[in-house]
Amino acid sequence: MEASTIQLSTRQLELLELVKKHAPVTGEQLAEYLGVSRPTLRSDLSLLVMLGLLDAKPKVGYFLGNAYRSVNEPIERLGALKVREVQGVPVNVPDSLSVHDAVITLFTENADTLLVVNERKRFAGIVTPKDLLKITLGNPSSAAVPVSMVMTRYPNVVTLTPEDSVMDAIRKMSHHQVDCLPVIVPCGEQAEPEVAGWVSKSNIIRLIADIATVGKLEEPEL
Repeated sequence: MEASTIQLSTRQLELLELVKKHAPVTGEQLAEYLGVSRPTLRSDLSLLVMLGLLDAKPKVGYFLGNAYRSVNEPIERLGALKVREVQGVPVNVPDSLSVHDAVITLFTENADTLLVVNERKRFAGIVTPKDLLKITLGNPSSAAVPVSMVMTRYPNVVTLTPEDSVMDAIRKMSHHQVDCLPVIVPCGEQAEPEVAGWVSKSNIIRLIADIATVGKLEEPEL
């Protein structure tokens, strides 16, 4: 089993990045950095050690293994990527759109999340399938309700900027357990931000899979 043929998960890549920065580092410290329990990381750490990407010494901790050098370059390339280089074109809807039409848009655009903009075309919030499901269940009159009534409003939305790193996007998705992050451009303290794009979990996974399996970065299909 070679590291170049394994599709490393988001958390495994995060572990490699943390060990690179903090080695030697214990499993307890890694769990604290990621906000999870030590047993949660046991299988990930075992796999990385087995692949030779990590080494471990009792009472010392984890450090980079000999095999890390062979995959170091593609991982470094992932860490150097900016959000603006991988962001996709989001599905924007006006805040006046009805819940009924929002549901149709989700299906026709095959989207996980809808970005909501106001009358000035500025970012106002997001709507997810869960938001729409909550209001439609047992509420026959909900179809006419505007999405502005059910959306999560900015600034209560986790966002990215074009200059954030892809690793920042991965960390935010993992920490907040979200499938999509809007990419916004701030326009001053008082003005609403502009929508620049979005980064979805499926695109990140595809990007990581390309790097982990073929050791080179290909143009992502966004």
